[in-house]
Amino acid sequence: MRDHTRRTVLRGAAVTAAAGLAGTASGLRAPAATTPPPPAGTREARRFPFLEGAFKPVTEELTAYDLPVTGRIPRELNGRFLRNGPNVLGLEDPRAHHWMLGEGMVHGVRLRDGRAEWYRNRWIRSSTVARRLGESYPGPVPPDDFPCNTHVIGHRGRVLALQESGPLPYELDHELGTVGTYDFRGTLKGAFAAHTKFDATAGELHAIAYYPAWDHVRHQVVDHTGRVVRTTRIPVAGAPMMHDFALTEKYVVVFDLPITFDPAGAERGDPVPYVWNTGHPMRVGLLPRAGGRGVRWFEVDPVYFSHTVNAYDEGSTVVVDMTTYPAPFQVAGRGSGGPYGAGTSSVERWTVDLAHGRVRTRTLDDRPQEFPRVNESLVARRHRYAYTAAAADLTLAYLTADGDPPDRAFGDALIKHDLFRGTTQVHRLPRGAAAGEAVFVPGQGARAEDDGYALAYVHNPDRGAADLVVLAAQDFTGEPLARIHLPGRVPLGFHGSWIADA
Repeated sequence: MRDHTRRTVLRGAAVTAAAGLAGTASGLRAPAATTPPPPAGTREARRFPFLEGAFKPVTEELTAYDLPVTGRIPRELNGRFLRNGPNVLGLEDPRAHHWMLGEGMVHGVRLRDGRAEWYRNRWIRSSTVARRLGESYPGPVPPDDFPCNTHVIGHRGRVLALQESGPLPYELDHELGTVGTYDFRGTLKGAFAAHTKFDATAGELHAIAYYPAWDHVRHQVVDHTGRVVRTTRIPVAGAPMMHDFALTEKYVVVFDLPITFDPAGAERGDPVPYVWNTGHPMRVGLLPRAGGRGVRWFEVDPVYFSHTVNAYDEGSTVVVDMTTYPAPFQVAGRGSGGPYGAGTSSVERWTVDLAHGRVRTRTLDDRPQEFPRVNESLVARRHRYAYTAAAADLTLAYLTADGDPPDRAFGDALIKHDLFRGTTQVHRLPRGAAAGEAVFVPGQGARAEDDGYALAYVHNPDRGAADLVVLAAQDFTGEPLARIHLPGRVPLGFHGSWIADA
C-alpha cells in the first residue's frame, strides 16, 4: 500500500474541489459558495443536512465585548468556554464536502467576575486556511497539515486544537489566534488524537493515535512537563478508525471497530475512505498502564462506539460507559455529506469481565443523545453522573439518506444521568434550540461530584443566534442561571472545554 497521507486519505475529492476555488477571502469573511443552495423545503435542500439548519456554516469571524446576559453569571466562573467544530471555508460543490472535513473553527466566551467579557470565533490557521484568508503562514508547512476541527483542550497553560489520524495539534493563544502547530516540545512522532484523557491524579495526558499506513495504533502518554514520555504500539489489522478510547487506573481501554481504511476508496479520491467492514471482528482491548504485558482482547457483537463517558476498575472487571449506534454505521455516509447511522444512539455500559473473558453490555438510556461528558476530576475513576446532549438536527442528519429523513420527531434537550440510581433529569429546550455538548465545571470548594455547573452552546431560534447557557448541575431542570447572548450562530459541531484561569 502506498503511503497515504491525510491529504489523500481524509481530503480526497474534497481537496481537489477546494483547490479550484477562485480568489481568497476578503477580510474575515469566507468566500461565498458559487453554487447557490436550492429553495428550502425541496427534496434537493434535504440532501445535504450537514450544511443546513443547525449545521449551516458561519461565514464571518466575529468579536464582541460585554455580552448581554439574562440572569446572573456565577462570579466563580473565571475562564474561557471553548468549542471546536467543522466550519467549511468556501465551497463550490456540496457533493464534494463531508462534515468531518470542514475547516476547524473555535468559538469562545471569556467569563470573569460575573461578566461575559467577550465572544470570538476563529478559524484554525492551517496553511490552506491562511492562504484562503489572504494571510501569510509562518514557517514551513508541516506534513498532513489540517485545520484541526474536532476538540480543543487546555494543557499545561496551552490551548490545543486536536484532530485524529495525522495532523499535529494547533496551539491557540488566549484570544483564539493561531500560534502554530505543537509537537509537545519535539517529542511527538507521527499522528496524535482527537480525544485525550487527562488523569488528574497521575498528572498524565493519554491519547490513542491511528494512521492508515500503520499496522498498529499508538498509546501515547504526556507527562507533567508536557513531553511525550511513553509510546506503546498496539498491533491491529485493517487500519481501523479509533476515534475515542477510555482510561482506568489500571488499563487503557481500546476499541477495535469494524470501520477500516479502504485503500481503493483512497485511490478513487473518496473524501472519507473508511468503510463498515463485516469481515473485521469487533474487540475491546485492555492494555495495562503499568506496562510489561500486551493487550488482552475481548470480542463483542459489532456496534459503532462513538464516545466514552468514563471508565473505572471494579474488582476483576472494567466498567465503561459510552454512547453507541447500531450496526452498520457508515462514517463516509450515503450521499448526505456526513455520517449515516442504521439507528439512533444510546448510552450503554460495558463490563469487561477479566475472570471469565467476556464483555457484558447493557443499555442505560435508549433516547437519542450524544457527546457525553463527566466531571473530569474523575477520569479513570468511578463516576456517578454524566451529561449528554440531545439535538434533533444531529439525530435526523445521521439518519437521513438520499434526502428522506425518517417520519419521526426528535426533541432538543440536555440530560443529566444519575448512574447510581439509574435515573435522569432532562433540561428540555424549545423546538429548534439545538444544543451542543454540555461541559461540567466544578464549583469552588465542591465536595459533591455534581456541585458545579453545566455549560453548553444552545441555538436561540427567536434570535437566530446562539446563547451560552449556564445550568446549576444540582438544579438541572430549573431555569438557567444565565443565558449569555452571542452575536452570531454556533453551528452544531464537536467538542470543547472549560479552561479555567490559572
